Amino acid sequence: MRAITVYDTFRGAEVELEPRAAGKVGIYACGPTVYAPIHVGNARPFVTFAVFKRFLEHEGYDVTLVVNITDVNDKIYDAARERGVASESLVAEMTERYLSDTDGLGLGRPDHEPRAAQSIEAIVVLIEALIASDHAYAVAGDVYFRVRSFPAYGRLSNRALEDMVQAEGDEARVDIKESPQDFALWKARKPGEDTAWPSPWGEGRPGWHIECSAMAEGILGTDFDIHGGGIDLVFPHHENEIAQTEAGRDERLARVWMHNGMVRLADEKMSKSLGNIQPLAEALERHGRDAIVMWLLSGHYRRPLAFTDEIVGDAGRSVERIREFCGRLHRFAPPPDALAPYSERFFAALADDFNTPVARSALFDWVAEGNRRLDSGERLGVGELGTMLDVIGFAHLVDGEGEAPPPEAERLAAEREAARAARDFATADRKRDELTALGWEVRDGAEGSRLVPLQR
Repeated sequence: MRAITVYDTFRGAEVELEPRAAGKVGIYACGPTVYAPIHVGNARPFVTFAVFKRFLEHEGYDVTLVVNITDVNDKIYDAARERGVASESLVAEMTERYLSDTDGLGLGRPDHEPRAAQSIEAIVVLIEALIASDHAYAVAGDVYFRVRSFPAYGRLSNRALEDMVQAEGDEARVDIKESPQDFALWKARKPGEDTAWPSPWGEGRPGWHIECSAMAEGILGTDFDIHGGGIDLVFPHHENEIAQTEAGRDERLARVWMHNGMVRLADEKMSKSLGNIQPLAEALERHGRDAIVMWLLSGHYRRPLAFTDEIVGDAGRSVERIREFCGRLHRFAPPPDALAPYSERFFAALADDFNTPVARSALFDWVAEGNRRLDSGERLGVGELGTMLDVIGFAHLVDGEGEAPPPEAERLAAEREAARAARDFATADRKRDELTALGWEVRDGAEGSRLVPLQR
């Protein structure tokens, strides 16, 4: 196995991956809170860790990927009240949509997808341990973590204690908390909340942070290899996870903290609370799966990533370059050993803090050199190209399986054909222009019309 490095937010440096158990890697990545459909920003950690898992498996590791579903949260109660529906009904609807939307990314499911509502017993046990060790206290049916009892608090986010006031929702209740920094482990049931669970402190529900600690420990134990999520979770979520698990268990929660950057729309972080979102389902319908996945891999996972239709369209056209090249390869020709340096660059880049932009560059250099050799009359087989594409989720390009156009393009093409049949050429031209804006065009051939991505 080659050495693999990743950037550890906790240590503020790239570190070599040193698994707890030889040959095995456990990853816990924070998943969505299911109160609204997910957007393309939520898809970034899903794709990042799904592809990172595929790379680690290529390197010979046995990988367990856990991505939770937060189905108990203040935001769910608020959204359910706004819609006038039961919170359980909203959770069921949004969970189904999340699963469907991420299935559309074509990268498979995580190995485990625990849900907070199914982890209440483990959460209560962990809270009881924190109270018994004097790291937590109960008041008025709530339970709070006593932040000043954990001297290492703030090391992940590198913040001073006075700058870490917990001010979201009930966390702001300084009237009953010992300190503004203390955060909720358990919340008493409030009027209008239609779901609650029994506990030693009365009916209520867990706080957001304790849910992930219990779910991660329940599947991976403590001192597992990688804890992941968006950079916006460093404080307070991940800071609080570290405190409550390590105070309650006297063991390290995770060895490495791996955070992805945010997706930006119009120079702002994409966020449901800000309302500036691009729903994943709509992006998949407009651009197709291949374009979305290739776009999400186009930037380094730790850096911000811009979303525009033009940028995603470019990613889709880059996929088409690979597809067309694969169509030129000779099925029974020997693998092109002369192109081995490109595949070595590809995997070396992924081993160096999962640098997908450099890996993509090596992949397209492989394609460019392969095209040059084919143009000169050389016969080339797939070779390592198939392995490279499989790792990043594009093995179907080698198999000659062209991605179907997105549904919106299919609809526009059908409307264009209907308009032409009715001799409504103004409408037909308008539909053609709309197709062009999506990055597709209609080509007529002996076997009829077909949609193909535009080459630009």
